Amino acid sequence: MFPKLSLDGLTVLDAIERKGSFAAAAAELHRVPSALTYTMARLEEDLGARLFDRSGRRAALTPAGRELVEQGRGLLSLTGELERRVQQVAHGWEVELRIAIDITLTAEALLPLIAEFDGAQSGTRIRLSYEVLGGTWEAVQTGRADLAIGAGGEPLSQAGYSVRRMNPIPFLFAVAPGHPLAAEPEPLAPAQIQKYRAIAVADTSRSQPARSTGLLLGQETLTMPDLAAKVAAQRAGLGVGYLPEPIARDEHDAGRLVIRHVAEPRLESFQYLAWKTANKGKALAWFVERLDAAACGALVRRKVV
Repeated sequence: MFPKLSLDGLTVLDAIERKGSFAAAAAELHRVPSALTYTMARLEEDLGARLFDRSGRRAALTPAGRELVEQGRGLLSLTGELERRVQQVAHGWEVELRIAIDITLTAEALLPLIAEFDGAQSGTRIRLSYEVLGGTWEAVQTGRADLAIGAGGEPLSQAGYSVRRMNPIPFLFAVAPGHPLAAEPEPLAPAQIQKYRAIAVADTSRSQPARSTGLLLGQETLTMPDLAAKVAAQRAGLGVGYLPEPIARDEHDAGRLVIRHVAEPRLESFQYLAWKTANKGKALAWFVERLDAAACGALVRRKVV
């Protein structure tokens, strides 16, 4: 059974209701009034329902006509959006660009770049998400994200991926002022640290083995859902751990944590931008071009709430 509604009929009905008369609607649509009269008569016939009450001097919508115009506007809006999306894709712009950001960076710092992107009027939706450790790489590998910012550890080595190195983020070891390690002589040896519980952030990998960094073999671990929760746990003295240098120094300056020197500090690791080489979308290319060293450096998280 073929649909009895037509987009042309809904467009005409919408114009008549908004403009208040067939003549005004015809002028807006650049058509003659008789053409609109025919379209509405055909629509009423196809639906088997009266859309206009013609008993008065001016045709007025019946309840059925009112329902059709209100619901029909939603269909017209969706159709218009679909047309724009099709044209957008045809011109090389993605319908949606998904960006995965490592938890050591902050999505809020991307807002000025997104505002600039809006000026391109591409119509591409932007979706941001946080990932941790291996989850940032995995997001690109599995298609959860089109672009990863701040993926740490060893870069993807297989073909099909483009990788650009970002500046490294140093990490510092920090403990609560009342924690036993806050009073022990420096540098702290691994054997001293291993006695106390470490606070970690959960790797967001879904299909790959979870990674961990800064942990000692056999060390008890409390795993938190995000970086803010990790910092809160360390403030509470529930454990110890490494934090990105800007955050560690902010916590130290505020007196909430104490930075301690260790005999075997966590090695400085680079972070990377990563995307699939086969992705030729214009939105991806736009962001990759602008995410230079300075732009990426501005994303580094400086503090937590």
